[in-house]
Order: sequence, then C-alpha cells, then structure tokens
Amino acid sequence: MTLFGYGKTTQAIAERFGNCTVFDDAVTEQSVDAKGNILLPASEFDPQKSTLEITSPGIPPSHPLIRCARNLQSEYDLFADTMPRSVWISGSNGKTTATKMVQHLLPFAQAGGNVGLPLAQMDPTRTPWVLESSSFTLHYTRFAKPDIYLLLPITPDHLSWHGDMRAYEEAKLSPLKRMREGELALLPRRYEGIATDAFCVFYDSSDDIARYFGIDTNKVAYKGGFLQDALFALATQKVLYDRLDYDAINAFTLDPHRQEKLTDSRGRTWVNDSKATNVEAAIAAIETFKDRGLHLILGGEDKGADMAPLFAALPQTATIYAIGKNRKKLMELAKQHGITAFECEDLASAVKRCGEHLDTGGIALLSPAAASFDQFDSYEARGETFKTLVANL
Repeated sequence: MTLFGYGKTTQAIAERFGNCTVFDDAVTEQSVDAKGNILLPASEFDPQKSTLEITSPGIPPSHPLIRCARNLQSEYDLFADTMPRSVWISGSNGKTTATKMVQHLLPFAQAGGNVGLPLAQMDPTRTPWVLESSSFTLHYTRFAKPDIYLLLPITPDHLSWHGDMRAYEEAKLSPLKRMREGELALLPRRYEGIATDAFCVFYDSSDDIARYFGIDTNKVAYKGGFLQDALFALATQKVLYDRLDYDAINAFTLDPHRQEKLTDSRGRTWVNDSKATNVEAAIAAIETFKDRGLHLILGGEDKGADMAPLFAALPQTATIYAIGKNRKKLMELAKQHGITAFECEDLASAVKRCGEHLDTGGIALLSPAAASFDQFDSYEARGETFKTLVANL
C-alpha cells in the first residue's frame, strides 16, 4: 500500500496494516519506521509501481503526488467495506462541537475523522462511528458513504485548497451521490431538490430542525450556533434510539476556545473565541454578544477572505481592535462602515488597549475571523495567550 504524507491519518494506517511505502515532502532520504514501513521522498513516487494510494487529507489536489496518482482513495474509502453504521458531520462551522455532542448522546459511539481517532484505530464493534468529515477528506472519497449525513451550513472556506467555492461546496455535497434509500440527510434548505436517494430533511433555521424532530428548544441550554449543534445531536438520538435526552445534552462541556467566558480581576467579561478562524464563525459569536457593548479583537491570516459581511453584521456601537497580518485591511473596512477601530500590532497590545475601554457591562470578544499562523502556531496557542493576558490584567 502506498501512503501520501506521514501524518496522523497515514501513520495509523501504516501501523495497522504494515508493509506500506510512504512518500512525504519532509523525507529527504530513504528510511524505515519502527513497524518496518519504508519512508521515501515525495519526488521518488512512481505511479507504475503502485496499485493503491491513500492520501493524507490535507495534501491539496495540486500536489505532484496527487496529480501522478492513478489509484487514489481516501482514508474513508479504505474502510468502506468494513465501516459499521456511521454518522458523518460536515459544514463550514460547528462540526467539531456537533460531532462531540452526537458522540456524547450515543452510548457506544466513537468519534473519528477530523476529531478523535483516525479510522485505522477505531473499533468496528462499537457503533455508530461519528465522523467529523472535512472537505479535504470528502474531496478524495469515492466509495464510502454515511448512514446519516448531518450538514451544517456551507460558507466560503479553504478556497485556496479547493480552487473555488463551487469545488468546495461540491466536496461537501458529494456523499449524497452515494447514499441509498432509507438513509437520512439533514441539509440546509438551499439544497432542496438535490439528486440523492437518501431521505432528506431540509432546514432554514434551528426552529425547522426542532419542529421536524419534535424537540423542545426551551429545554435545551444552548443558544445560537451551539443550539444548532445540540439539535443535530438530539435529532440523531431521536432517529437512532427514539428518545430525546435533554439532561444529557445540557451536561455536555464545550471545548476551550469556543465562546469561552473569562472574568478579569475587575469583574469584566472577556470571551475567548480563538477557534473562530473564518468570517461566518466570527459572525455567529457577534450575534451572540452584539447587544452588550461589544469590543471585538479581530484579525490574523485571512487567506484573502471577504471580510465585508462581518462588518455588515457588527452593531455601530462596536469597537474593533485590529491585529495581525490583515489589520490594515480591517482598519480600512472599519473606516468605510463608520465603526471605531484601533490598530494594534499584536494580541498583547490589543488586550491592553481593550482593557482601557471596557466597562463592566460590556463584552470583550476575541473572535479573529482569521487563522493564527501569522503570529501563533495554532488557534489553541492564540487562545491560551489571550487567557493569560486577561488573567494578568
């Protein structure tokens, strides 16, 4: 078996199956790992000598390995014939939380894919598999399919990887082509009429989901995007087990860096939403807090994304503290929209400046709408730095 890249996904495959040949850009000369798998430079791949290639999902279609491959499959395809009942969750924002909420409600479920275990480490006797499914993995998947497909709204993201919005959206919708009668897809209403044999339930809002599956939202402790995630989980529980466990869903603990509330030494509220790495995620946070004197720390590596919709969602009373690579673009947009803004070189200066203006009735929100890689190793590192800075005020 040939593997492209030597990351979490392919390392698990190599460890499980053995006798693999791995091609990776970081390898400069032939070596052998602890399991006897051969590691080679990517430039040495010969498609004539390979009958099956499994790629790490993050390798883009433009990479020479992908362009040369003749028998390319995804991690999902490798397990298509042995995969037990599965729930796949995709969309642009909220899929990690939704995946973990679904796993939380289903007694024997395992989480995998983009979160949890690589498929090669999952137990086929524990079902269902709840798979957070990235557009990268779905792009390369040709054969595998879910029994239940939960699709959160699709908004522009990873466009440089896919090439354009059409290709990104096509990847997200691709499982529907392979689904069969009796399998369920929960989809945004804009895709009503899409060609699929699955039974489709369409929604415009959380109210639509709640109404169809008989969920009482007054018994659910979440609001905004988290409410939608919780409704996806409850809907899945209703379909598979014909019950709705409100106590269990309300006991779910949200991950750090997603609208994580903090209090400083003066009793003021700060919110760590560092995981909001795109515009739609930041808009969801803004909608949650916009009525409370919003001070927004914004900016980073936006990969050319259109930031204008975010400014359209901001109340005129908001104050922006622009950081990172795109801060000058943000300052110009703030000027165009008549919103008060301060240009800050980095997160530390933004927190300091924000602390000078924030009162006890307001909300200071770190929701960058951009990746962290211009100044941090990850959104987690950015969020932890933010929490430390707030604690030291």
